[in-house]
Amino acid sequence: MMRLLKFFCWSCVAVFCGLLLSFSGAFLYLSPSLPSVESLRSIQLQIPLRVYSNDAKLIAEFGEMRRSPIAFSDIPDDFINALLAAEDDNFAHHYGVDLSSLMRAATQILKSGQIQSGGSTITMQVAKNFFLSNERSFSRKINEILLALQIERELSKNEILELYVNKIYLGNRAYGIEAASQVYYGKPIAELSLAQMAMIAGLPKAPSRFNPLINPTRAKERRDWILGRMHLLGRIDRQRYETALAEPVDASYHVPSPEVVAPYVAEMVRAEMVGRYGSDAYTEGFNVTTTVPSDLQDAANNAVREGLIAYDQRHGYRGPESRLPGLNREAWLSELSKRQSLGGLEPAIVTQVEKSGILALTRNGEEQAIAWDSMKWARPFLNTNSLGPRPQKPADVAQVGDLIRVQRQDDGSLHFSQRPMAQSALISLDPQNGAIRALVGGFSFEQSNYNRAAQAKRQPGSSFKPFIYSAALDSGYTAATLVNDAPIVFVDDYLDQVWRPKNDNNTFLGPIRLREALYKSRNLVSIRLLQAIGIEYALDYVSRFGFDKQELPRNLSLALGTANLTPLEVATGWTAFANGGYKTQPYLIERIDSRHGEPLYVANPPTVPTDGASPVSANGSLLASSEQAGAQAAGPIAAERIIDERTAYIMTSMLQDVIKRGTGRRALALGRDDLAGKTGTTNDSKDSWFSGYNADYVTTVWAGFDQPESLGRHEYGGTVALPIWMKFMASALNGKASHPPSEPPGLLTLRIDPYSGRIATPGTADAYFELFKSEDSPPPMSELDPSLAIPGSPLPVDEAAPIDLF
Repeated sequence: MMRLLKFFCWSCVAVFCGLLLSFSGAFLYLSPSLPSVESLRSIQLQIPLRVYSNDAKLIAEFGEMRRSPIAFSDIPDDFINALLAAEDDNFAHHYGVDLSSLMRAATQILKSGQIQSGGSTITMQVAKNFFLSNERSFSRKINEILLALQIERELSKNEILELYVNKIYLGNRAYGIEAASQVYYGKPIAELSLAQMAMIAGLPKAPSRFNPLINPTRAKERRDWILGRMHLLGRIDRQRYETALAEPVDASYHVPSPEVVAPYVAEMVRAEMVGRYGSDAYTEGFNVTTTVPSDLQDAANNAVREGLIAYDQRHGYRGPESRLPGLNREAWLSELSKRQSLGGLEPAIVTQVEKSGILALTRNGEEQAIAWDSMKWARPFLNTNSLGPRPQKPADVAQVGDLIRVQRQDDGSLHFSQRPMAQSALISLDPQNGAIRALVGGFSFEQSNYNRAAQAKRQPGSSFKPFIYSAALDSGYTAATLVNDAPIVFVDDYLDQVWRPKNDNNTFLGPIRLREALYKSRNLVSIRLLQAIGIEYALDYVSRFGFDKQELPRNLSLALGTANLTPLEVATGWTAFANGGYKTQPYLIERIDSRHGEPLYVANPPTVPTDGASPVSANGSLLASSEQAGAQAAGPIAAERIIDERTAYIMTSMLQDVIKRGTGRRALALGRDDLAGKTGTTNDSKDSWFSGYNADYVTTVWAGFDQPESLGRHEYGGTVALPIWMKFMASALNGKASHPPSEPPGLLTLRIDPYSGRIATPGTADAYFELFKSEDSPPPMSELDPSLAIPGSPLPVDEAAPIDLF
């Protein structure tokens, strides 16, 4: 008996020593290949790129993983208790490995022959999540155990838990408990109820199987089991347990909804960030603050949408997007689920036609009435210039089964509408530094992500003329100079081509002052000006405003705005008139912060100087002076002067007359005296433009079709683009005092004879006051040379004879 007992004892010692030697051997074999646990202290979790408005409202989030890291001190105690009850109730007492859990897992393997549970502690899961794969093997499990033991030696329990709750995948692209809380409940983890916390705590085991969105029944069973464990472990009392059990499953899918609708802005920032940081832009947790205030962006969105809808409805109703008669409600709802809202226009299907209007089924399953009054505009579209008869009743417009678009009003009612075919772009800049204050690239980003504000090169038409007039003013012309508005013909004998430019209304006014020619948008005066100052001089001069000289036409058509330019380029050029003659570089990114809130970049754009600082040139993109960290420390960069400040002031005065008495008269409805601008309409009204400003904002609006075609016989810059500009500027300037540019020194205001452009004598009828540079003031009437048929004009009277264009 004694021998048997000794044999048994020595056998146990031998087995123990064998296991100890095996474990030691495994440790010695595997430990050299184990990663350093110390790296966990500096681990960088993947966090998405977030883009914000200038007033800290979310515009967009980019990245595959939704994650918002949370500090241990911010994790609610109830959640910690729920998580430990579900995953590792002995967490506070073990040293990384729970022998009882491992033995339980081993017993399951012996019974079933398969790995059913790994017996992992939270520490072991941290080791697996950060360093190992999901492979189910004994070697990986040994590595997991060894790493867990090291982690427990290096990190505190709180640090381990913090790593775990921020790393784990919890379904629906949510990584970490804070992201999961936002995805499933739309609020931070600290604001969840006990039952909701238990629901999230149940997800790590199987994010798909226990997902409350996919399988609410099993998710509730898991939640209730966790609540029971919490009660059994004494973490919650009976009353809280029963209250939580009675709470229904109320999880629903919440995507991070933008607080500001600015998808074109977001896409520009995303592209810029990827260009700078590559794929790290999506994972390093950058927070980008843009130059765009949310209120101005909202105003721009509304202006573009309402302007395009108004234009579209003027040209009639093109019919439903499709006809779905004879289908039942379920089939209609299925069809509606495939359609997106576009620019605030919701899809709906007509279910009933009555005398007072129609009933329409919307995507949320509700049937709502649409009043007849909102349908009366819907005359049948025949072509761009023709409409059918006015509808007399709802049945003339819609039928049961029509898939239509509706516009939801502030009171919840629906208006009959349709998706516009024309497009528009709006860009608004701060003329002092080029900051983009609002940008809209089209009617709907969902419909087309083509950014017409920054990508669409179109002819600006007459909105380009101010650059030619500015060149003339800087070459000796004045606002009072007379130029002949008369027919002119250009002949190319080699190509046998003849060009006969004409004014919009095909009339001619004869000798006309430059000021009047600009606000009346006389094409022939612009051509004569360009011919007089010379193509090469004009190209060099205009390129100062930021236009690429190589892309400008090298002929007299340049005076009519035949260059292909984006709205952003046009608006950038116009800032020089608004800021006193300085060149700006448009930029969109105000600052970039790291995941820890440290500033990685702060914009330092070239800015209009206020103290006579010497100009310093700077390169730019969407980032202002992006590589000039040293310049930031040295102070602001002065913008480069590109035209005489007096020229800019006189141009502003002339462009104010465009609004007071010219093609922009509609803008008088804004009731302001500090606005200047110019319309632009290209041949056959294919492009409609308006650029305008005061000292606070320079705003350019373009409208047209993506594939150029006429907007209509009676559509111009003043009918399509100008109303959009007015609506935006009315919001942008609401409550702001008048802010015209200040008059620079070196200007004279003289009383001028309207028929000669010279200083008027006392008693001259119809004399008017005009601005001049002191060195360019005209001579008095007494010095008039009688041999000139048009006194004061640098051009002769007879210019109707053919002229060689080349």
